[in-house]
Amino acid sequence: MATPPRFEVELEVDDDEFSKLIRWTNSPRVVVDNDSCSDATVIRVDCVNKHGILLQVVQVLTDLNLFIRKAYITSDGSWFMDVFYVTDRDGRKVLDKEVISYIKKSLESDDLFFPKLRNSVGITPSNKHTLIELAGSDRPGLLSEICAVLANQSCHVAKAELWTHNSRVAAVLHVTDESTKGAIEDPQRLSMIKERVCNVLRGDNDPRAARMIVSMGLTHPERRLHQMMFDDRDYERVVAKEVAQDESRPKVTVTNCLEREYTVVILRSRDRRKLLFDTVCTLTDMQYVVYHGTVSSDEDEAYQEYYIRNADGLPVSEEVEQRHLIQCLEAAIERRSSEGLALELREDGKFSLPEITRVFCENGLTIRRAEISREGAQVADNFYVSETSGSPVDPNKIDLIRRQLGLTNLTAKQNTLQPSNPPEVVSTVSLFFANLFRVSFQSFRLIRSYS
Repeated sequence: MATPPRFEVELEVDDDEFSKLIRWTNSPRVVVDNDSCSDATVIRVDCVNKHGILLQVVQVLTDLNLFIRKAYITSDGSWFMDVFYVTDRDGRKVLDKEVISYIKKSLESDDLFFPKLRNSVGITPSNKHTLIELAGSDRPGLLSEICAVLANQSCHVAKAELWTHNSRVAAVLHVTDESTKGAIEDPQRLSMIKERVCNVLRGDNDPRAARMIVSMGLTHPERRLHQMMFDDRDYERVVAKEVAQDESRPKVTVTNCLEREYTVVILRSRDRRKLLFDTVCTLTDMQYVVYHGTVSSDEDEAYQEYYIRNADGLPVSEEVEQRHLIQCLEAAIERRSSEGLALELREDGKFSLPEITRVFCENGLTIRRAEISREGAQVADNFYVSETSGSPVDPNKIDLIRRQLGLTNLTAKQNTLQPSNPPEVVSTVSLFFANLFRVSFQSFRLIRSYS
């Protein structure tokens, strides 16, 4: 189990006695139960409801690399009650006492419920890194060109995450000055870096401008990637006819439950880690409120069902808005579901990132997604690559790249995020009432256990 991440949040909390009383009487309650389920750890969260709380809870669990196998959600009214069935990355129960303690401490903390900044459980500004956000038109070799430009400006990429989807690209990079090993603070130098990086990002025939901003780093990086892709309208399809015939894509339906004035959202896709985070993140940032929901996975197939309304309390009644919601949720699922070959690099930093990405490009490979960590003496890079033509990667090319770079620790792995056919349709109404009863019963048991 990975070491629990260290996140910091500034608080905006009144010091008067009444505010302290309100926080004390409504403090969140978390139970981590390893007895009631044979193959998963059950985490029950009971707290005051507020917009975004579901996303913040899910974020804590996914940042620990936990796999949410099943969940029941209810937040109708002023109270939030959720039940999550989770396993570690190897499919086992969470038994590590340090991790269990971290889960309880994080989910019961005031930091989660009274953050100064609405968008973040995330990270505070650091004098160790300069956080750079990039968005623009994707093309083969783009990451290699960006790395080369940053290297020419004496910048070291300590950490980075890059997503591509539907011909668009977004990246969040933690960059340091190679000489000082700290953040780059000179405005003129940052302006020069921005100009040169944007020149690389700018496509020849791209009507949408390339963007680079130096961020304060106050939002969770994966949430920022979703927001940047959304702002760049990556949900707008380039080849709608081909996509419409692709049965491997996620399936999203949106209907109205008129008798209860909810909009019902049903998602079916290949199950994977962080799937729940991706969909809840999109619903939250689009200002939808999840009142009830159920999440389940069966033989690697995921089913998610949400009863939502707009932030103003009204259902999603307009057909145009429903279509827009479907597009955005499908895009949110696809951004992380890279279709490329997964390459894992673990070494001591002998080879630079510009050199490695250049060799990928010279061998006709394009990077679909990347997770890069080059802090300290160790390198932990994950690339998802495909042939520039879009066809599967020839295994002989990987051997060739290993020989060219002298990399013995470049490993080709099975990509578990590749899509498959969706599961069969499940009855929406029966699932809603069955799970609403189940959540209510579990919540009743939870409340009784506190009394």
